[in-house]
Amino acid sequence: MTNKVEMQETIEAMVQKGKGIIAIDESQPTIAKRFKPIDVDSTEENRRAWRSLLLSTAHLGNYISGAILFEETLLQKDEHGNSLPEVATSNGIVTGIKVDKGKIPLVNTPGDMITQGLDGLADRLQAYKTQGARFAKWREVYPISPGNPTTLGIEANAEVLARYAAICQSVGIVPIVEPEVLIDGDHTIERCAEVIELVQHAVYHALHRHKVILEYTILKPSMVTPGKESTSKASPEEVARHTVKVLRRTVPAAVPSINFLSGGQTDEEATANLNAMNSLYSGEPWELSFSYGRALQQAALKAWQGKTEKVQQAQDALLKRARLNGAARYGTYQKAMEKD
Repeated sequence: MTNKVEMQETIEAMVQKGKGIIAIDESQPTIAKRFKPIDVDSTEENRRAWRSLLLSTAHLGNYISGAILFEETLLQKDEHGNSLPEVATSNGIVTGIKVDKGKIPLVNTPGDMITQGLDGLADRLQAYKTQGARFAKWREVYPISPGNPTTLGIEANAEVLARYAAICQSVGIVPIVEPEVLIDGDHTIERCAEVIELVQHAVYHALHRHKVILEYTILKPSMVTPGKESTSKASPEEVARHTVKVLRRTVPAAVPSINFLSGGQTDEEATANLNAMNSLYSGEPWELSFSYGRALQQAALKAWQGKTEKVQQAQDALLKRARLNGAARYGTYQKAMEKD
C-alpha cells in the first residue's frame, strides 16, 4: 500500500459527518493539573485507567472518529490486556499521536514561542506507526499582545509546522496542523481575527513551499474570539461570522476538514460556537468540526473522581458531550439539550 493510499484511507476514516476528534494527548504536567481538582495523583496507572475509560466508552465512535494520544498511551493496555490503540479501533476510532516536544521562547523575539521536536521525527513516526498511529499532531502557539506575534515569530512557526507536515506525509502519516492563537489577554475579537488571518496565511504559504498535499491534512485552528480577560463578550453568531470570514481568506478548499480546538472555552461555549458555524455556513468547502480536549473531558473527570465505581458515570458524561458536539456538527445543537 502506498503512502497516498494509506493517507486517503485515514482521511476517509477521520473526516465523517457528525463526528470529530477527541484530544487525550496531555503531557504529564498538564494531566497532573487536570487531575489535581479531583484529588487524583498523576501516576502511570491512573493515567492508564483514565484514558482506557475514555477510549472504551460504548458508542463513542458514533460521534468521535479520531483520538490524539500521548506517547505513553500507545503502549498501555486495558484491564483485559488489549492495547489502548486496539481498544479505540474496536470502538471505530482512529488513533493518532502528539509528536511535538513542547514550546520554548523564540530567540530575539520577546514574547513569541517556538515548538521543538523535529530532530529524529521521521524515525519516531515510523515507530509510532507500527504501534497503531495513523495520524499525528503538532502544535505551535501564538500569544497576542501589542507586539506579538511578530513577523519573525509567525514565519518561524509556519516553517516548523510545514516541515513537520512534510515529514509525516513522507511516511504515510496524516498531519494535523495546529497553529493555536492563544485566548489569553484582553484583546478584541477584531484583533484576534487579524492575528489568526496572518498566522494561517503564513502556514499555508509554508505548506505549499514544502509540497505538502493538502488533501491529506487536517487544520486544527483557534476560533476567533475576544481575549479571556476582555470586557467584551461575543455571541456564537459573532464568533461564527468572524471565524468563517478568516477561514475563507486563508484556508484552501483542498483541505478536507477544519477541527477546531476549544482553547480555554467552556464546554458549552465550544459546542455553541461550533454549532453556529454549521448552522449559518453549511455550504463551506471544508467540514467544520471539533478536536476538543478539556471541553470533552471535563464533565467526565468530575464524574469519575478516580473511583472505579464511577467509571460508568464518567463514560455517560463523556458520551453526552460527544453527542452534543455531534449535533453541533449538523448545526442542530440547542442549549436545552444540555439538560437531557
